[in-house]
Amino acid sequence: MIDLLIRGAELHDGSGAPPRHADVAVVEGRIARVAPRVDEAATRVVDADGLALMPGIIDSHTHFDAQITWDPLLRPSPALGVTTAVIGNCGFTIAPCRPADREATMRNLTQVEGMSLDALRAGIDWGFETFGEYMAQLRRTGCAINVAAYVGHSSVRTYVMGADAAKRTATADETLQMQALVRDAMRHGAVGFASSTSPAHNGEGGLPMPSRLAGDAEMAALVSAMAEGGRGVFMLTKGGHTKVAFLESLAAATGRPVMVAALLHNGTNPRAVFDDLDAIAAANARGHRLLGQVSCCPLTMDFTLSSPYPVEGLASWKPALGLSGDALKAKLADRAFRDAVRAELATSTTFRLFNNEWDKVHVVEAVRPEHARHEQQTIAEIAREAGRDPLDTMLDLALAEGLQTVFTAKLLNNDEEAVGRMLNHPNSIVSLSDAGAHLTFFNDAGFGLHLLGHWARDRAVMPMEEAVRRLTSHPAGVMGLQGRGQIREGYAADLLLFDPRIVGRGPKRRVHDLPAGGARLTTDAVGVHGVWVNGRQVADANGLVAEAPLAGRLLIDFAK
Repeated sequence: MIDLLIRGAELHDGSGAPPRHADVAVVEGRIARVAPRVDEAATRVVDADGLALMPGIIDSHTHFDAQITWDPLLRPSPALGVTTAVIGNCGFTIAPCRPADREATMRNLTQVEGMSLDALRAGIDWGFETFGEYMAQLRRTGCAINVAAYVGHSSVRTYVMGADAAKRTATADETLQMQALVRDAMRHGAVGFASSTSPAHNGEGGLPMPSRLAGDAEMAALVSAMAEGGRGVFMLTKGGHTKVAFLESLAAATGRPVMVAALLHNGTNPRAVFDDLDAIAAANARGHRLLGQVSCCPLTMDFTLSSPYPVEGLASWKPALGLSGDALKAKLADRAFRDAVRAELATSTTFRLFNNEWDKVHVVEAVRPEHARHEQQTIAEIAREAGRDPLDTMLDLALAEGLQTVFTAKLLNNDEEAVGRMLNHPNSIVSLSDAGAHLTFFNDAGFGLHLLGHWARDRAVMPMEEAVRRLTSHPAGVMGLQGRGQIREGYAADLLLFDPRIVGRGPKRRVHDLPAGGARLTTDAVGVHGVWVNGRQVADANGLVAEAPLAGRLLIDFAK
């Protein structure tokens, strides 16, 4: 007997083919039949008249590595249509990790990924040390959605080099030890190797994340170790000094795809992202597979000056990194510090998150009643009213409120014409949700629903069937996920049922459900009617179903 029969849906099968009306039958977690009409008996029948059915969304850029150890539901992603998440991006993983390095690892995540240190301390289940033990733990505990995991460069480096990982280059012997760890992780089912050279990625005290200290030779050695079995994806969040030509050389030497992040449009340097995409296209024309991870969402962050992620990548901000309390306040008040930041912001030679656009920085919440009038004003407006410099205006307001003022900044990806071109680029992959990270700054876990609603339906930048392909079979093919990403007989029944007339993501809101009562931003789905993972329903129109099943699989077998 059929376990689940979804009847009369507008079927977007993930291949990019035009939609058709069909019934879909599921037996034992797999798609058994796709036909205009299925008349067999079924345990459960869902009437999908007026609704669209697609494969579940594959989110290829998440940071759920820590959260998954305390929250196997991986909220909020399943309710937002995500049925597979790839964790470990940028190399910011928690395995392998020696017990002596756990505190430093958590403190680094607090800085680089905007995570609550109290939540990490209270929440992470450290029942592992090696990557293989971490994967075994995930298999035991289960998850609501499917998960594939990168082995991360910063974790591998720290495991071998300890505290020196963020301070110096590796010796030849240390590189050999790191290669052995990468090989071991690949044997235990890693989807690939992830790293970062981005200057915005700093750990505790402003020290670079360990992967940033790696030279080209170390990077090449570790990517080579990943590729020895003939599979794996190399994922890199690229700093401006890392050239696409070098990444192409790695793809050429290993025959493995290279995923380049994070390609976001900068209004003050509008050609930069297209230069990277052009270089990526040229590499593909030469037979070397590179892809650029692009976002369909504007990058907007909430922040305070006690944790100002948008500016922490500035070289001039480094003297303030790692400071807190009175020491941080004194630094932010220092004229020489401010002048250095002002001078750097006046240049536009490198990629960065904040680009001196003060008309895109708003006051969200003031603490003192006399400053409430500034809420929803931009820093540019407040500065003009006072006849003052905008940097001084923001810093002085924050200092007057004990650094508790909440600001929001519209940072990147605000030019919709440019973003539409990026989304349609043949060598881009729609990604960069960062789900699981930056929980107090922003939440883009609903990126897939935004692509379907805003970009496909409202702006008609691409047909709905192409938007579906971009979220399903395209990332499945890149990552080597076998039997997923399409609605085809024999494939896993990872399914998303939605109303194409209203699908989208709701407004962000703050909840306090992290360990130790920590806060995070979340968002709700709009127009989602059902989400199934391996044939079992995990979400409906009201969000996660009661006692949502841990229906996901730990994915370890990938196509070569």
